[in-house]
Amino acid sequence: MRAFRELIERQILKAKAEGKLDGLAGEREPLPEHPEASVVDPAVAAGVRIMAEAGAVPEEFGLKEQLAAARKEWQAATGEAEKKALMGKIADLEMRYNIARDARRKFMS
Repeated sequence: MRAFRELIERQILKAKAEGKLDGLAGEREPLPEHPEASVVDPAVAAGVRIMAEAGAVPEEFGLKEQLAAARKEWQAATGEAEKKALMGKIADLEMRYNIARDARRKFMS
């Protein structure tokens, strides 16, 4: 593990010396605040960030957004039938979200 870290450090220093790190987006700006990152595995966070920047967001993130929207719809619903239908939608989204999250976790480990 130490040899790997030293290799990475050498690669960073080499890229810096060659000017490959100059002019990157966000250069000389403070790092963005991500308080949720403190509870996330740094390797997973880095992988997710790289995928998001490339426009390839894992399925679970889209499902999480859909789930939040469905919960808001449920809270706003007034009719019993509407609430019942939305509860079914929420259950389906929760199941799909958990499957996608578990699949990503297994893949990453």
